[in-house]
Amino acid sequence: MKTDIAADGFAALGSGSRLQVVRTLVRAGDMGLSVGEIQSRTGMAASTLAHHLRSLANAGLIKQKKTGRTIINYAEFVRLKDLAGFILDECCVDEAVAGKVMEETHE
Repeated sequence: MKTDIAADGFAALGSGSRLQVVRTLVRAGDMGLSVGEIQSRTGMAASTLAHHLRSLANAGLIKQKKTGRTIINYAEFVRLKDLAGFILDECCVDEAVAGKVMEETHE
């Protein structure tokens, strides 16, 4: 994942309310939730929720599908997993390189 894409994703999650919405959709799994169901589970006002859903959709963290007159919202699991992994992708790389250099200098 490119740094600018990750930054956009983390910026979208930078609000406690948007993070709550994403976690609510993650808990719902592949069935997704309607706007009304999300509102019921989070207690957010409709206008506030609409704003947060738009931000999350623009960042690619959720997708929305219109079914009749209802909009169903889904977590974008692949994107969320990629975003979560972005932080740890290079975990301990410098430590491993430093350890190898130390081993080579002691031989």
